[in-house]
Amino acid sequence: MQISDVIADMLTRIRNANNAKHETVDVPASNMKKAIADILVEEGYIKSYQLVEDGKQGVLRITLKYVGKQKVIQGIRRVSKPGLRIYSGCEDMPKVMNGLGIAIVSTSKGIMTDKQARKEHIGGEILAFVW
Repeated sequence: MQISDVIADMLTRIRNANNAKHETVDVPASNMKKAIADILVEEGYIKSYQLVEDGKQGVLRITLKYVGKQKVIQGIRRVSKPGLRIYSGCEDMPKVMNGLGIAIVSTSKGIMTDKQARKEHIGGEILAFVW
């Protein structure tokens, strides 16, 4: 089955596993998904991830994070879609929940958070919001 939006698929798998209180979730691997998982680990939204070889493209096994019985990821949403790309300059970069969440941005210098993009003074495509 061909999936047209692989990032939305990854975010949906994470959201569904998080709501079902699963410990881990498996996602087909790619470099962009690894970069997004790196940001989620750095910002403290997931515990860790590891690349599991399966003879094809590999699988990212993401370990979700909980505090007691509370979910750390309260919400995760895809912003820019294949049918409607959303771009933002560094001045107009959105703040998620007044700075409590993060926006994941694809820039010319790689995938980074909205705070890093503002600091480096570059804009890009807004991939997702996480809070």
